[in-house]
Amino acid sequence: MDDVVRRWAAQLADTDGVGLSADRLEELLHSVVRDAVATTESAREAAIRRFSALFSTSPMGIALAGFDGAIVEANAALATFLGGKPEELRGRHIADLGFTRRDAERLRNGLEELAVTDVEQYNERLQLTHADDAGVWAEITLTTLPADRSGVSYPVLMVQDANEVHSLQETLRHQSVHDPLTGLSNGSRFNTLLESALSPAARDQIALVYLDIDGFKVINDGLGAGFGDQVLRGIARKLKDVFDAPDTVVARLSGDGFGILLRGRLQASEVIGLVERALEDLGEPIYLGDHGIGVSASAGIVVRDVADGGPEDLQRAAEIALHRAKEAGKAQWMLFDPELDARDRARYRLGAEIAGALENGEFTLIYQPTVKLDNHEELAAVNAGLRWHHRELGELDSAEFYPLADTTGMTIPLGKWLLTRSLAAAARWRDRYGDAAPEVCIRLPRRLAIDPDLVRLVKDQLDEHHLPARTLRLCTDSATLLDPRGEVLESLSVLSDLGAKLVLTVSGSADLELIPRHELKVQHAVLSGAVVDALAGGEDEIALRHLDQLITRARELKLRVGAEGVVTDEQAELLRAHGVLAARGPFIATSATDDEVDEMLERHAF
Repeated sequence: MDDVVRRWAAQLADTDGVGLSADRLEELLHSVVRDAVATTESAREAAIRRFSALFSTSPMGIALAGFDGAIVEANAALATFLGGKPEELRGRHIADLGFTRRDAERLRNGLEELAVTDVEQYNERLQLTHADDAGVWAEITLTTLPADRSGVSYPVLMVQDANEVHSLQETLRHQSVHDPLTGLSNGSRFNTLLESALSPAARDQIALVYLDIDGFKVINDGLGAGFGDQVLRGIARKLKDVFDAPDTVVARLSGDGFGILLRGRLQASEVIGLVERALEDLGEPIYLGDHGIGVSASAGIVVRDVADGGPEDLQRAAEIALHRAKEAGKAQWMLFDPELDARDRARYRLGAEIAGALENGEFTLIYQPTVKLDNHEELAAVNAGLRWHHRELGELDSAEFYPLADTTGMTIPLGKWLLTRSLAAAARWRDRYGDAAPEVCIRLPRRLAIDPDLVRLVKDQLDEHHLPARTLRLCTDSATLLDPRGEVLESLSVLSDLGAKLVLTVSGSADLELIPRHELKVQHAVLSGAVVDALAGGEDEIALRHLDQLITRARELKLRVGAEGVVTDEQAELLRAHGVLAARGPFIATSATDDEVDEMLERHAF
């Protein structure tokens, strides 16, 4: 520095207008430099003191490292966070603080990124190694501080405690994918795992089990929701105990619905065995206070290769199998049957086509003539029904499509069409044959019988066709009369008051006893089923005794007795001999069209 001052003093002394000697200038310059150096040193020392105070008192853990990444100095906060002393951290490489190999690799990558790129800092959440060999979660920041030499910098590690944040986030994450009541996986996580299990890279087999608790509402309603919750927790524990393999997930999908997903090399027999064990365990009582509560469950099972379709196909199959288990009486399992499913799909497709078929005129009326047994040539009534002329399947009787119509909501439109067309035919016959025209009998589909608009519908159609109500017979059965979904008894009573004749299909004494019990205004009883079938092979003493009992009771109730399903003339004669007045069935005709009924009337009406 003295040489620099001397050189500048010589130059200034040699400058025009300068009146000071070189020695004097040198003295002045030395004074200026000393002041500048003193100021700089003071500022530097102050900065060092501030940094040292910040480093030592900061609640954030800080480690200063050399160019090679080895820790030169660590503050007390970092040492405390890692369960040791600052001097124990000196000399350790920053990356060696990582708890797992992956954590160490991420620290090493951060140091490399700072060294070779223009990035100013690297942030990450990872685990650092604690002195007790555990991992502690930290938010780490890697950055650099400049060295004394220009262009050289040293790594700095800054650490903040992230255990509480991580714990909170893990709790929230767990809650988002688990059922809060049972601790099982929830539906969202179950669906995600199902999709993952069926990824293109998946191998081997997959099994899906849907399980519903039978009659769980009884527990909730009878003992209270609190008991119900405890039972659900007990069910969850039992299912976890049974399905405890590593590649198995048990989830609560709905209130009392559970799902089990199994993956690996599976056999249907193995899965069935687990399900049977689960159903057996669920039947064992769960004791809550003085209550020993056992439950039964129904299960639908699907086992297949992972390549055989997507999640939707698998879920649909499990739902179908569960539905069949419940239909079969509950408290049992059903294995999905692809062949049965194919048949069901065809049936459901048929049900879906009913509305279009009705609109396109594919339905027609078909009749079963009921004749008097003392004169087979004389019509007592015609029973009207529907026939579907399907474009591909040909002629379909009502038994093949009415159950499907119930499922698709088409029973009432079909019933209205049947009623309208039948009464139109009755009006035409009455115009032509007068009082000799047969009465029309319509068997009410149950869904139509329970409809609150039944009375209005029947009355409107009678009025539209200018028919007296006595020309219409409405046929029903005991199951429909007792259906709790509608006011069937009240509707039939009103229609009887209007003049319509009520017909009850009877297969035993219990059916007849519904009439006095409910004060039904029934005029006709039609024997059906076993009581008629038992006479197809000739006289049978027990069957005839049963027949006589029914007819005696029907006469006491002032009913006219008929029969359906009569096959042979001999059977018809036997029924006539015991008091049956009229019958229908193959002994006369299986069915008849409008034209064939007209021909019968032309021959025998006059």
